[in-house]
Amino acid sequence: MANNNQNGKLSREEAGRLGGEATAKNHDKEFYQEIGEKGGEATSKNHGKDFYQEIGEKGGEATSKNHGKDFYQEIGRKGGEARGNSDQSDSDGKMSREEAGRKGGEARARQRKNN
Repeated sequence: MANNNQNGKLSREEAGRLGGEATAKNHDKEFYQEIGEKGGEATSKNHGKDFYQEIGEKGGEATSKNHGKDFYQEIGRKGGEARGNSDQSDSDGKMSREEAGRKGGEARARQRKNN
């Protein structure tokens, strides 16, 4: 059902929603991937390292506000499983789970101390 304003015209929101639905019907996943890639390339040309660090920090802060200890334990567990069962640094230069956990804990302790 269309939301008409006092003049019998579609509201801006309704027109946008209907346009989006029509576009979705006419295009496939590859279309959206292509325009997403183009947007990402344009953004990377217009913004430097500091921009990405800032939005990463904001995302991390938002995530920490929305998730508790259990969330971080679960993603840590999944990361450990994905990493494998090796407790030693691999020949490819990757650090062990123990070392990564120790470094992460130290970084978190420094963060808490500074805040």
